[in-house]
Amino acid sequence: MKILIIAGYTPSLINFRGDLIRDMVLAGHEVIAAGPEAGYENQIKELGADFARIPLERAKISILNDLNFLLKIRELVKKEKPDLVFSYTIKPVVYGSLAARLAGVKNIYAMVTGLGYAFTAQTFKAKIIKTVSSCLYYLALKGCKQVFFQNPDDRQEFVKRGITKAKKCVLVNGSGVNLDKFEATELAEEHTFLMIGRVLRDKGVIEYLEAAQTVKKRYPESRFLLVGPFDSNPNSLSQADLEPYIKNGSIEYAGSTDDVRSYLAQCSVFVLPSYREGTPRTILEAMAMKRPIITTDAPGCRETVIDGENGFLVPVQDSSAIAEKMVWMIENRSETAKMAERSLEICREKYDVKKVNAFLLNQMNLEN
Repeated sequence: MKILIIAGYTPSLINFRGDLIRDMVLAGHEVIAAGPEAGYENQIKELGADFARIPLERAKISILNDLNFLLKIRELVKKEKPDLVFSYTIKPVVYGSLAARLAGVKNIYAMVTGLGYAFTAQTFKAKIIKTVSSCLYYLALKGCKQVFFQNPDDRQEFVKRGITKAKKCVLVNGSGVNLDKFEATELAEEHTFLMIGRVLRDKGVIEYLEAAQTVKKRYPESRFLLVGPFDSNPNSLSQADLEPYIKNGSIEYAGSTDDVRSYLAQCSVFVLPSYREGTPRTILEAMAMKRPIITTDAPGCRETVIDGENGFLVPVQDSSAIAEKMVWMIENRSETAKMAERSLEICREKYDVKKVNAFLLNQMNLEN
C-alpha cells in the first residue's frame, strides 16, 4: 500500500513519527512523508520513506496561503495516488484531509495532537479562530475513516461541538516514546528542575519562571533549566520576557536543541505547566528516562501522571502550587526517587512506541 503522511513541521516526521514511518515500511508499505521545511531528506530516506515538500506557514492566518496549501496537497495526492493519507496537527489535518477527499482517496485518517492556541486562549480573536477552525475541522473530518485523539478531553470537545461523530473517534496513547533511544538513567545528584518546550505563554513558561524564582530564594543551590525555541505563535514570549529571570539567576536558558537527552540526564524533576496538550511528548521522554513529573491538571497533561505516584498535578496558571511541589521534591529525595521508578513503569506499560504504533497500524489495517 502507498501511504502519504502530511506534517505541519518537517522535523516532527523524524522526531515524532520516525518510528511509525519505519514500522510502516517494515510492514511492506511505500511511504511518502510531506512537510514544509527542506533539509531533512536524508534523515527521512534513512527511515525508508521519500520526502515531498509542501508550502505551509504554520502560525500565519491567510486565506490565500491556506488555499495554496490545499491546492498543492491535492496536486501531490493526484501525482502520487496514495492508497491512504494520514495527517496530524491542525492545518495538515484540515487541508490534507480535504485535499485527499477531493482527489478521491478512500482511506483518510487524521490525528488531533492537541487543540492549541485557538481552543485555550480567551481573546476575541482566539474565539473567532476557534469558530472557524471548528467549521474547517467538521468539513475535513467528514471524509476520514477514523480520527485519532491523544486524550479524552479533546475527543469529548469535538463530539460535543458536533465536529465529528463519536463512532469515528479512537483514543491513542500519544505518539509513544522509543525506550531504546530514551534509556533510563539515575537521578542527578543536584536538585535540578527542567522544562522543555516552545517558549509560549500557554506552555506555562511564565509560571515556571515565577516558581523557579520563588524556590531559588529558599534553596539557592537548586537549578532550573529551560530548553526550547522561541516561536512565531501569537502566544510566544520573547528573550526580553526571560531576561529578568536569567539575570537574577533564577533560571538557565539553554535555547533550542535537536537532542533533549543530555538535558533530561542532568535533571532530577521534569516540569511542564502547560495549559492544554494532546499528550506531551516531552513528558513521555522524561518518564522513559525515569524522571518524576510536575505538570498541570489539564487535558493531555493529566493523563501522564497519577497524582502522588509518579509526580504531582497542579492547577493551571498557579506558580505557587508549582513552587510548593518543587520544594516537596527537594525535601523528600527518597520519595522523589520512588516517583521516578513509577514514571518508568507507567511509560513501559502505556507509552512504549512499539505498542502505540502496533495499535495505530492495526486501526488503519496496515499490519503485515
